[in-house]
Amino acid sequence: MTTIAYLDQLAASAPGRAYKRDLLTMMELRPGQTVLDIGCGPGTDLADLSDGVASSGTVIGLDHDPVMVDQARVRLAGRTNVEILVGDAHAMPLADDSVDRARTDRMLRHVPDPGRVVAEFRRVARPGAVIAMAEPDWHGLLIDSPAGQGLVRYITTEVIRNPAIGRSLVRLAEQAGLTVRTAAVFCPVIRDLETAEQLFGLRRTLSRAVDAGYLDPADVGSAPFVVSCTLFMVVADAP
Repeated sequence: MTTIAYLDQLAASAPGRAYKRDLLTMMELRPGQTVLDIGCGPGTDLADLSDGVASSGTVIGLDHDPVMVDQARVRLAGRTNVEILVGDAHAMPLADDSVDRARTDRMLRHVPDPGRVVAEFRRVARPGAVIAMAEPDWHGLLIDSPAGQGLVRYITTEVIRNPAIGRSLVRLAEQAGLTVRTAAVFCPVIRDLETAEQLFGLRRTLSRAVDAGYLDPADVGSAPFVVSCTLFMVVADAP
């Protein structure tokens, strides 16, 4: 499965739709605002942002991957208020004091310096601007399976650069000079394998964990019945 297909699959799942809806509500979008999606990927959420700021507003999607940006441009071709840029979130190609709202959604877990990315939002933020951030805490991935502990060790050691990023969002926001207004958790309990596969790509990840020596193949035989993971959602204001 490609990364784009996985992102689409996650966004289409019931838990994915639920937390994205909550994050969008927390942003308090208004017509005429300039909103930034940091790490926009293939443009999954840009249409909703476009609707929120209406034709008088501007949506900027930023991603470091040209493949993602190309896909986002194709998908949002009909949205005249959407601009999609290739750029590094650590050094955004945007002017100071140019953004009213911003979001990050499961991208800070991948970057070399999450604190610098949040500080970059502070630089481009207008007074009173708001950023909404959503990140899992991968040490809190719970799987009712003999493979559970080994799989978590594999993910937190080999797959995710910043596996504890969720719990760090409040600290990173405050260190950047932002004021945290909301810190909440979204913690779905998933009991069907299809949804678990949509959210976590369990089958592929299990196979890779076995190949990497984190799991005994014998432990992978029985499918997990319950899966849960804590997603932190933090909203902060720029002074």
